[in-house]
Amino acid sequence: MRTADPSPSRRPKLTLLAWTIALLTMSLPLHAPAAEAPRSMNAAEIRLALEKLNVLGRVLYVAAHPDDENTGLISYFSNGALFDTAYLSLTRGDGGQNLIGAELGDALGVIRTQELLEARQIDNGKQFFTRAKDFGYSKSSEETLRLWDREKILADTVWAIRKFRPDVILTRFPPDDDRTHGHHTASAQLAQEAFRAAADPKRFPEQLPHVQPWQATRILWNASTFFFRMRNLPFDPTGLIPLEAGGYQPLLGKSFPEIAAASRTMHKSQGFGAGIDRGERTEYFKFLEGKAVEGEDIFSGIDTTWARVPKSEKIAEQVRGLIEGYDVTQPSASVSALLELRKLLRADLRKQVPPEGRASARPYPVGDAEFLMNDKLQEIDRLIAACLGLHLEAVTEKAIAQPGEAVAFQIEAINRSAIPVQFKSWRALASGEATA
Repeated sequence: MRTADPSPSRRPKLTLLAWTIALLTMSLPLHAPAAEAPRSMNAAEIRLALEKLNVLGRVLYVAAHPDDENTGLISYFSNGALFDTAYLSLTRGDGGQNLIGAELGDALGVIRTQELLEARQIDNGKQFFTRAKDFGYSKSSEETLRLWDREKILADTVWAIRKFRPDVILTRFPPDDDRTHGHHTASAQLAQEAFRAAADPKRFPEQLPHVQPWQATRILWNASTFFFRMRNLPFDPTGLIPLEAGGYQPLLGKSFPEIAAASRTMHKSQGFGAGIDRGERTEYFKFLEGKAVEGEDIFSGIDTTWARVPKSEKIAEQVRGLIEGYDVTQPSASVSALLELRKLLRADLRKQVPPEGRASARPYPVGDAEFLMNDKLQEIDRLIAACLGLHLEAVTEKAIAQPGEAVAFQIEAINRSAIPVQFKSWRALASGEATA
């Protein structure tokens, strides 16, 4: 491990940070969002991430293929509303075309998977997949669901919902459209069925040792003028819920449509790219199921603040203090306060878990409060690493490995701040094995 060696006189007075580094993440494809390469945050992005600590809303977008997602909405929710935002692509796009090479089939699926992950690096969303095969164009959702094996892909969709726990689910396509690609309609039908099934402990009970039933508040179709144009119909917003998503994020120096355009351009194998739009951008939604929307707010009735966690006033207060005291020229000055916040959150988390629960090694949090607090602890850990300028990387010379095979890898950990950091351990998340 290499570390910076600042002069002792320049080191801030701070208790030595015993930092547990989870460098190597190994997990089954459906047991976590697909692995994404670590990306360092600049000082402005750290400031935005500090604001996100006080936002607890979650939204899941569902469609059939890579490039089906509405990057404009993902960019708005992730960087404007500061919600945890994820895209569930049922397939990896292995049945599509390839405009940049000769790879087709599974090899193209690998390329398009990476394109999606790169897109999420830009718009700050998270990414999920199912095992659905992109077998090419389908004339109907019935054909699609038969060839996919409906129950298997429904189980995967339920898993993603139970794992991510969205407040709101959005579909790219309507569930009753017979004029489009069968994969598209099937993705909406599965999302709506999974919206109900995810909350039912009798559905897919084999998942329950790892996740728990989850009821999202509502599911909506993200309508578009495109669907009207496709049928040579004038756009009629009657009965649709509008949302202005064309705002500007001053900390990033970009509008949400600008971020979306850069994200969409990652779908290079499909020849995708988008001209940069600036200014207003109205999105529309049709309510499908769940708790009715009040007014024009698709998150109406959903508390997206710390108020949804009992006795969390002090947490919200400390986060506000962190934001007010943040020095953009010296992010490492916030590390001490972040450690105090981490300590407070862990103490409150222990209060949320009954004594009998602490003694058992449960693989998942039970309550909504516990889940959200664990999620924020992960955000705090990433912020501490970002403020310290830590570079953490594990690399191997092997591109492919079989389950159970031993893989040699090299860990590089560099501390680029004046705060002393001790490399304490690393952990492979799938196995739980650790080394001191």
